[in-house]
Amino acid sequence: MTGSHQTRLPVRIPAGVWVLGFVSLLMDVSSEMIHSLLPLFLVGALGVSVLTIGVIEGVAEATAQISKVFSGTLSDYLGRRRGLLIFGYALGALTKPVFALAQSVTPVVAARFADRIGKGLRGAPRDALVADITPPAVRGAAYGLRQALDTVGALLGPLVATGLMLLWSSDFRAVFWIAVIPAFLSVALLIIGIREPAQSKGRPPVNPINRASLARLGSDYRFVVVIGAILTMARFSEAFLVLRAAELGVPLAWVPIVMVAMNLAYAATAYPAGKLADTMNHVRLLSTGLAVLVVADLVLALGSGWTTLGIGVVLWGVHMGLTQGLLAAMVASTAPADLRGSAFGLFHLVSGAAMLLASVIAGMLWMSLGSEATFVCGAVFCALALLTLMWMHLRRE
Repeated sequence: MTGSHQTRLPVRIPAGVWVLGFVSLLMDVSSEMIHSLLPLFLVGALGVSVLTIGVIEGVAEATAQISKVFSGTLSDYLGRRRGLLIFGYALGALTKPVFALAQSVTPVVAARFADRIGKGLRGAPRDALVADITPPAVRGAAYGLRQALDTVGALLGPLVATGLMLLWSSDFRAVFWIAVIPAFLSVALLIIGIREPAQSKGRPPVNPINRASLARLGSDYRFVVVIGAILTMARFSEAFLVLRAAELGVPLAWVPIVMVAMNLAYAATAYPAGKLADTMNHVRLLSTGLAVLVVADLVLALGSGWTTLGIGVVLWGVHMGLTQGLLAAMVASTAPADLRGSAFGLFHLVSGAAMLLASVIAGMLWMSLGSEATFVCGAVFCALALLTLMWMHLRRE
């Protein structure tokens, strides 16, 4: 009778997932206060071209993804994830004052890359740790929750930046200084609130970089890596949303609201999509996300007013909510427990290469053919990616 009662109890998301979510929230408040203004700061204050911004953003994001390979592999080898998490978040926090102090593009680029390295060092161990501490029955919901809290931070960051820009007459550097505070609070919360799970402490070291270990990452995992790359190629950096808003006449101080709208839609969608991922066909959910991105790109390309800009940005956020937590849950479910860090690292490496290529192409199209061509091309590629995803799924059935 007792056993029957226990089977009816709902499976809860562990407290550690909530802590990791709030750590991400605080760091994203800091990062997005800076990144929502950085394209305009680079163009307006430092005289950087849009193509250069595309290259900087693409290389920076690729750097973050490449770093995840090393941190994920190292966390598998050590059987421990917490130390790498703390180091990665601390490195990100230490870069924040550089943006406020920079007088040329060089320190900004250096800080951007160092910040992305910190993101890379913490990314794969954090994603693997979520899987380590979460029962499989609620893994999609756990990733959705962590992503939702992360995105709330990404929503609050531009909102705070907008308020401070209005209050301080568009003083970029003053806003950048305030962004330092939540970054260091996130590191403190991580140190206090996260401990390694018991099974990780007793796990023997594993060498994830040999043929036998790589062979254990089977065809299901490789399928996830491929569709993740396809999805990323169909999308470029959100910096282009900010630039599109400025081009359509949004006042400088109000431009960060673009990222607020996108992240509000992202945060509102991520947890419900994560719960759906625990019960719904994953490829169908990914296909829905791609279809939403097709519509978002077309609205952003063809629209000429604030209303259509807002619709396109919100749809972009819905697409992110439908796909990002789902992909993490798919990686976790297809990789062996002792190779999860490496699996997430390799997944993010391939996605990072796709993001670099997509962002560079977007910047080139913007400079040569205009912003409309950038988003139309994105819509076409999304449609091709959707057809490819459906074809690959049918071949596997």
